[in-house]
Amino acid sequence: MRQEKSEVIIIGAGPSGAVAAGLLRQAGRAVTILEKAEFPRFCIGESLLPQSMAFIEAAGMLQDVVEAGFQFKNGAAFACDAHYAEFDFRDKFTPGWGTTYQVQRGPFDKVLADAAERLGTEIRYRHEVLAVDLTGAKPVLRVRPEAGEEYELTGDFLLDASGYGRVLPRLLDLETPSELPVRQAIFTHIEDGIARNPEATAATFDRNKILISVHPEATDIWYWLIPFSNGRSSLGVVARREQFDNRDDKAQLMARVSEAPNLARLLKYAKWDTPAQRIVGYSANVKTLCGRHFALLGNAGEFLDPVFSSGVTIAFKSADLAVKALLKQGAGEVVDWEAEYAAPLMTGVNAFRAFVNAWYDRRLQDIIFHPNKTAEIERMISAVLAGYAWDEKNPFVAKADRRLASLEAACSLA
Repeated sequence: MRQEKSEVIIIGAGPSGAVAAGLLRQAGRAVTILEKAEFPRFCIGESLLPQSMAFIEAAGMLQDVVEAGFQFKNGAAFACDAHYAEFDFRDKFTPGWGTTYQVQRGPFDKVLADAAERLGTEIRYRHEVLAVDLTGAKPVLRVRPEAGEEYELTGDFLLDASGYGRVLPRLLDLETPSELPVRQAIFTHIEDGIARNPEATAATFDRNKILISVHPEATDIWYWLIPFSNGRSSLGVVARREQFDNRDDKAQLMARVSEAPNLARLLKYAKWDTPAQRIVGYSANVKTLCGRHFALLGNAGEFLDPVFSSGVTIAFKSADLAVKALLKQGAGEVVDWEAEYAAPLMTGVNAFRAFVNAWYDRRLQDIIFHPNKTAEIERMISAVLAGYAWDEKNPFVAKADRRLASLEAACSLA
């Protein structure tokens, strides 16, 4: 078996892998990405958060993304029966980017991967990692290309950015059950027909915002509608597994949409021209986010829930933290990966987790739809929803559970 060497090896050319590569290349490090698929390929997680833009900019990829023509996004809207609320991410507690994009992930991920290659990253598409050996002085990977013979690749450090593939958690037995209940999502892309719908008024729909709708009776069932720039949208419903039946995915999604009056009206002229898909039990956790010679980025480590579109932002934040630690280590300094990577990353993950839990037990829904929220409270919540879940000056980050509980209690009294 032939032997090859690299400096930093990244598994996966998705958002966290591409941004990590961009950051490393700008610091002069050699990077090899091993990607099992061929890009572009379909993926969900299509509504970015403004915090993501800072990482894209730092990785030297901002112009690539801006010029790609994705749908502008400036906030999030929430609807439940007659209730409607929206947050403008430009008006938030934490300074920084207030706008971003809603993207079809196939083209978006390809834009980032191409930018990483432009910056000097070597990407090997259709190369699958079969085994990893971390017992020696350096990590050694056994790799199988789609065409050709298996080979071994040795590097100084290994970043797993494999997303839902979760390569290292599988190969190193790092997976642990998620604390979140088992839910599933059924989703598709549609020609939404909203532009020719007279009922789609400015008061009920803003194409510059993701729309999160709540089932009018079963409030733990929710829907996403993510408009794209080409008249199409990503549409999905999330519920517990037992809340679905045995009908095919498209039929179930259409039936569930018909049960949400605001969505049914909005999508009256939609063309359901794409097969539906489902993901079951998507929440994931691991025993550790880092170890000798490796770190897990984004969904390869932990994935919470899609309700607040936090996945890509967490992926970018993990790439940024890991690269900073890796560069410090490369400069000869001692790095405590738990203290300098895992713990800071979990600050934001735990803030998002508190919001996810509060969403499903209705505390956050009551807050969002309350008619008399103060401007200060709205700006604090808006900052977290915009991805600024690492700003511990924000009480909804530093003391998220306590703050949400006390605020929900106040809303209930009111």
